[in-house]
Amino acid sequence: MNGNYYQNPTFPSNNFQTPPGNVSVTEIANTIPQEQSFIENILRLNKGRKVKAYVSYPDSSAWQNKIYEGVIEEAGKDHLIIRDPLNNIWYLIRIIYLNYVEFMEPIIYSHAYSDKTY
Repeated sequence: MNGNYYQNPTFPSNNFQTPPGNVSVTEIANTIPQEQSFIENILRLNKGRKVKAYVSYPDSSAWQNKIYEGVIEEAGKDHLIIRDPLNNIWYLIRIIYLNYVEFMEPIIYSHAYSDKTY
């Protein structure tokens, strides 16, 4: 009907194979590659540490640049949650607006090749 102009979509087959019964969960977990060093992973490792988050909102004239101070509570792929312990205000910050983070305590940094505190 389409004169071979549009091809039917093809989908990759699922090549997942179940491991033999004598393989432990730990052995399977050891074969999974470790996560790369992304900002959210570094922030997640440093939950509970005091920070200053420097943020820019390019479309706002009132809040062009802002500094949030507090303790890292949570971090995800697209957000950072900081709690200001002085007034107990919680901030949800989108990572896209985050310029950099200044740590008031040593940074915990874990990479595939090192477990260091800086």
